[in-house]
Amino acid sequence: MPEPMLTVAGLHVRIGKRDIVRDVSLAVEPEQTLGIVGESGSGKTMTVLAATGLLDAPGAVATGSSVLAAAGDAARTELVGASPRTLRSVHGGRIGFVFQDPGTSLNPLLTVERQITESLEAHRRPTRREARDRALHLLDAVGLPNPEQRLHSYPHQLSGGQRQRAMIAIALACDPELLIADEPTTSLDVTTQAQIVELVAQLRRDVGAAVVWISHDLGVIGQVADTVTVLRAGEVVEQASTRDLFDHPRHEYTRELLDARPLIGGRGPAPVADDAAPLLTVTGLDVRFPVNTPAGRTEVHAVQDLSFGIRRGATLGLVGESGSGKSTVAAALTGQVQPDAGSADLDGTDVFAVRGSAEKALRRRIGLVFQDPFSSLDPRVPVGKTIAEPLRVHGLATGRRGRAQRVAELLDLVGLPAAFDERYPHELSGGQRQRVSIARALAGEPDLLILDEATASLDVSVQARVLDLLTALQRDLGLTYLFIGHDLAVIEQVSHDVLVMRAGEAVEYRPAAELFAAPEHDYTRDLLAAVPPDRPTAAPTR
Repeated sequence: MPEPMLTVAGLHVRIGKRDIVRDVSLAVEPEQTLGIVGESGSGKTMTVLAATGLLDAPGAVATGSSVLAAAGDAARTELVGASPRTLRSVHGGRIGFVFQDPGTSLNPLLTVERQITESLEAHRRPTRREARDRALHLLDAVGLPNPEQRLHSYPHQLSGGQRQRAMIAIALACDPELLIADEPTTSLDVTTQAQIVELVAQLRRDVGAAVVWISHDLGVIGQVADTVTVLRAGEVVEQASTRDLFDHPRHEYTRELLDARPLIGGRGPAPVADDAAPLLTVTGLDVRFPVNTPAGRTEVHAVQDLSFGIRRGATLGLVGESGSGKSTVAAALTGQVQPDAGSADLDGTDVFAVRGSAEKALRRRIGLVFQDPFSSLDPRVPVGKTIAEPLRVHGLATGRRGRAQRVAELLDLVGLPAAFDERYPHELSGGQRQRVSIARALAGEPDLLILDEATASLDVSVQARVLDLLTALQRDLGLTYLFIGHDLAVIEQVSHDVLVMRAGEAVEYRPAAELFAAPEHDYTRDLLAAVPPDRPTAAPTR
């Protein structure tokens, strides 16, 4: 057996008086992928940051051992408590990092080429020509289109999937022996996720690196990992080969994570009468955006002649890759974008034609829940005031006491205690914040609720609870949903009808049961094929 590339033993992390990670031990061998899985707050990222010497939280103290194996002339390196000089010598050189959000991890002021060559200059000292050739080779290797052109691009000029590929290119610049991938596909659409998974697997085979892949999604872990460590509240609850963990989970928490996965072919929503009257009918929606490029001013045709309807009390699932136009549809319906053409009849009112005082009344009839509840909630305002704002603006409750009573009712409706009205967003978990966002959207008593990737950033177990909440609210209140998402397993679970978009156009629009049973368009079949399967597909451990 080869020596493990990284050996962690008895790792303990304390911040102030609180133990965040307790007695964690794990190992990953060359050409092997270790999956670390658990919910938010389980200590996954904190474990890896401490084990690689990147932990810099105020008051944080890490103890235990984390040893990077010997390589070439380099001796075995203890990373816990290592000097800054030692850590600089291994970070970016022997250890590469791919973080969850490339939008915040990449420097917005530097081109992609400069961010790749920085690491090369620090560890290999190539000539300028050699550094540029290496950057171009890496962008081509990670499958970034037009790599020559992308060398000069800034992060904001790339899509989410392209930024993540650029992050992988940066991480691989010096052929690291260990690659740390921290939730690298969480916010990506299923096709881009599948491409990233295959890319990392291919690079692991080509370079021979060991990989530590952190995720809350066991479906993804089943595709990439040879062995899995399950963390809960900072402790290891189970370690096993991927196939053994899927087939014979020993811990109740592992079984809960497996059961919470949305799977294709699962249950759908309760049926709605086929003759139910349409609440919203969109006809010929067309949206164009002017864009400035190095070649001059051009135009992006974001949505092209799109037509669809949503029956009262039903859910329309709107699905497609990043850039397909899904969120532009939501922006047009909520007045954030002015369409170039089309109409949207909401129970007799054209959403796109309303102006003046009538527009305020119309906006109350359409609620919106965003993807990231933390950024969509004001961090300086307590939950109660956040939920009460639509009540005050639209005059839906009388006086301070009346608003407080209605806020308590809304919190109860989404399954939160009334005492939460005094809490701030940072005091809530991700699932609790999303429940607050739903309560705020419901405060206006909308006819239509638009959910724009509302569960995409949540843990699978939290996602399952939020989806159950939405199902119950639809059943009890007769709500109508436009559910925008990229996860087809979730779309199948909540949708009565499905509209598949690609490059701004509708490629398939059918009842959900028919579409999932027999997709007609190649693009729909590609989306379905990219969904992580029920059974693990990663190679078994040697």
